[in-house]
Amino acid sequence: MLTLPIFLATLLYAGMGIVIFVVSFVLVDKLTPGELWREIIERKNLAVAVLAGSVAIGISNIISAAVHG
Repeated sequence: MLTLPIFLATLLYAGMGIVIFVVSFVLVDKLTPGELWREIIERKNLAVAVLAGSVAIGISNIISAAVHG
């Protein structure tokens, strides 16, 4: 049964996960040489796009495991 405290906790954990993901991805973007989005959008670099997607999935898995416990 979904009660108000469970619903609020779910929203809190989802919000925390999104914030941590964005901060982590921006950090990875700053640590990689060159401009990540320029490579993907303007130069159509598929390898960089695959790298960025892999990093996003990896960060998401880590955050999910940390939140789930």
